[in-house]
Amino acid sequence: MWQSYINSFKNYLKLERSLAENSVEAYLHDAEKLYQFILLTDPALTPMQVSEKQLMNFLKYLGELGLTANSQARILSGLKSFFKYLLFEDLIQHDPTQLLEAPKLGRKLPDTLSFPEIESILDVIDLSTPGGTRDRAIIEVLYSSGLRVSELLNLRLTNCFFTEGFLRVLGKGDKVRLVPIGHDAMHYTRIYVDHIRSQLPVQKGDEDTIFLNLRGKQLSRISVFTTIKKLADNAGIQKTISPHTFRHSFATHLIEGGADLRAIQQMLGHESITTTEIYTHLDRDYLQQTLRDFHPRSKRS
Repeated sequence: MWQSYINSFKNYLKLERSLAENSVEAYLHDAEKLYQFILLTDPALTPMQVSEKQLMNFLKYLGELGLTANSQARILSGLKSFFKYLLFEDLIQHDPTQLLEAPKLGRKLPDTLSFPEIESILDVIDLSTPGGTRDRAIIEVLYSSGLRVSELLNLRLTNCFFTEGFLRVLGKGDKVRLVPIGHDAMHYTRIYVDHIRSQLPVQKGDEDTIFLNLRGKQLSRISVFTTIKKLADNAGIQKTISPHTFRHSFATHLIEGGADLRAIQQMLGHESITTTEIYTHLDRDYLQQTLRDFHPRSKRS
């Protein structure tokens, strides 16, 4: 049902609106995202039955995934075009987006980094030093897998399944999830573990902890925050940066690339978006394929 209307929407954008190919693809992605959300919340709902309240919940959900107000506003613009198409075809009598306003910057989310900005941060890391090699691995993992800083600091060697391309992550409420990890993140983490960590005087209790300070103890949150802020400054980035920025950037880049919302939700370790806790546990191969297809630093691997 939805797919046929989205396909017709594509023809409408090309023939009636005469939009450029890039704009057409962007609007189609927006309609697809709404469709994915509807599948999670009310699978039987048709495009003609979508209400203003459901659209507001959709935008709220995008915010919870980490999308900035500006990105949400751009998606809303695409949805407005979709419902204008339904009006144009006399498929609906009322446009549910008519009174819907773009999200305001009320609840401030951390700044999102663009892909070039992330690469500029990676470029200023000095890989000739033990600390630099470790920091490169840390940022690659944060951006590749969307981990919280606490999840990063608690990563264990025995929970890295690089052959399978997954990390076993202990999240909020001691809930465990498997998260795919990109090629570059695995590459730099292996270099750190094999050539830097192996030379450290690992302290008792941290034998299985991956990321250590130079004294062989588990890194602190403050240390990671300070390192990231310093690297951002060295890269000339004026935004307010924290470890969480990479988590938001991870989600934003996947969403804007067209990745499935359910896959992103599972990789981030978010709870169900519905009161009845409809939660789709996706196949591991599908999660890996999502990362490979839509993550900027996984497409080259």
